[in-house]
Amino acid sequence: MEYNYQGNPFPPKTKPPVKISGKKLRNIILVCIAALLVISIAGSCWYTVDEKQQAVVTTFGKVTGITGAGMHFKLPFGIQKVKKVDVNVYQKIEIGYRTKGNDSIEVVDKESKMITGDYNIVNVDFFVEYKVSNPQKYLYSSKQPELILKNLVQSQIRNVVGSCTVDSVLTDGKTEIQRQVKDLITEVLEQYDIGLALTDVKIQDSEPPTESVIEAFKSVETAKQQAETIINQAKAYQNKEIPSANAEADKLIQNAEYLKQNRINEAIQQIALFEAMYNEYILNPEITKTRMYYEMITEVLPEAKVYIDVSDGSTQKILPIESFITQGGAAE
Repeated sequence: MEYNYQGNPFPPKTKPPVKISGKKLRNIILVCIAALLVISIAGSCWYTVDEKQQAVVTTFGKVTGITGAGMHFKLPFGIQKVKKVDVNVYQKIEIGYRTKGNDSIEVVDKESKMITGDYNIVNVDFFVEYKVSNPQKYLYSSKQPELILKNLVQSQIRNVVGSCTVDSVLTDGKTEIQRQVKDLITEVLEQYDIGLALTDVKIQDSEPPTESVIEAFKSVETAKQQAETIINQAKAYQNKEIPSANAEADKLIQNAEYLKQNRINEAIQQIALFEAMYNEYILNPEITKTRMYYEMITEVLPEAKVYIDVSDGSTQKILPIESFITQGGAAE
């Protein structure tokens, strides 16, 4: 460092500014523009697709491909465009209510109020779940596929509910209603072919429109439950009494079989006795007839006195038959 005569340092010498020529400046600007253009082109030639998405690629406005998850190449300058669609995501439609962010629910009466097949009014809330099955048709087959699906769901719900009784809608017919609604919507969606697939239909809630009707249906449900309780008690009593009744029936049947066999045995004995008497009759018909006659008279007229006329040709004796009876074995 140099000093003057007063001992102060000289100010530092400054270099003259470098002058850039116009040609060099123009070249720098062109290089920067070219670099930005290359970066822009390179950035527009690649796109990434999430795992839950599929991308529909169009070339000059015509669909030329559908790509899945990952990084893919496309032509720049708008020659190829990409639209990403959430396909592996289940989406929902709420009919008759709306779920708010703070877990509150807003009732939509114009959607939930319906008329049943027996001309009763009910409020029915439905939860519908769907997803995109074909991203190309979802984007280009219709303008508002979600709105089409919602209108279709409302139409088929009212169609099914309108063919059911109020009891089935409010009590035990919900499962069948859900099945019918799902089948009808799925069938129509296949005809519309808008790239959406129905996955589930559930009844969130169903109730009459007024408190008085609600109380009446609660009373009906209580009566049904009481009826089921009584039926179960009756079945339990039946299961308890049937074995004893069967045992008593078996006892009566066995007794009847015994009486039957006893009668058969008595009949067999009577037949044997008759055959024995008949054999004796064949040997001595007159004596047998006389004996049977006297036995019958004695049985029919127990108080009458019977006399037997014994004649040997010249002498007649009249013998009382009761003397033969009183003598027991001697009379025989």
